[in-house]
Amino acid sequence: MPGQHEKATAFRALHERPGIFVMPNPWDAGTAKMLTTLGFEALATTSAGFAFTLGRRDGEAEVGRDEILANARAIVDATHLPVSADLENCFAHAPEAAAETIRLAAGVGLVGGSIEDQTAEPAKPIYDFELAVDRVRAAVAVARALPFPFVLTARAENFLNGRPDLEDTIRRLQAFEAAGADVLYAPGLPDLDSIRAVTSSVGKPVNHVMGSWSPDLTLDQLAAAGVKRVSIGGALARAALGAFLRGAREIQEHGTFTYVKQAAAFADINTYFEGVKP
Repeated sequence: MPGQHEKATAFRALHERPGIFVMPNPWDAGTAKMLTTLGFEALATTSAGFAFTLGRRDGEAEVGRDEILANARAIVDATHLPVSADLENCFAHAPEAAAETIRLAAGVGLVGGSIEDQTAEPAKPIYDFELAVDRVRAAVAVARALPFPFVLTARAENFLNGRPDLEDTIRRLQAFEAAGADVLYAPGLPDLDSIRAVTSSVGKPVNHVMGSWSPDLTLDQLAAAGVKRVSIGGALARAALGAFLRGAREIQEHGTFTYVKQAAAFADINTYFEGVKP
């Protein structure tokens, strides 16, 4: 099993080499092992996928920092791959308190993580510009003090919070870049034109999340638009829950069990957990 410094170096190298790469999002140790066996090169946690396993809503600040970090540790321990974490707004408003989450994330074996400009407060969902930049700057300072190259991702959350303001989103990402963020990320961009506008306006790698707003885009299209890294967020977790619900509804509404025909075989699942692709 590679050490944390080796994982961090490998993760940073993925952002520096030519071409695009995909960083899918497991929500527990089992899905992390399966994605590792499939041959992906890095993984990221999903706050939504994990919240669903606890029977809690996503986006309601219902999952605490200790729970998020414990889930991240379980995923780190399940794979030899570099793991980055969705750390939401780093569980604090003040820059120094938010930055402490980066130090704690490193302590559970993570080699990357994100900080958002989303407040988790419905009345005022996005931090004021200067405070948002100060928070990123404080997180960068903690990341740079670590004994390995932690990859810090700064997220501008306008489009997920009813503020489809591309100009302000780019302004924020440019300021986060100037503050030292390694990767820039604006979830919810609706089309290739907005993605190109972001990637052409910054000089750091850009992450794009493949969500329900853009399912028809391909890796080739995203690469041509300047995207370096693609994450999945909670989409794989929702796909799994979609299959679960279809099966449960079939039983309840029709008294039949044909959903089993689409289920993965026990032997195949066991083989994935042994590190062998069926």
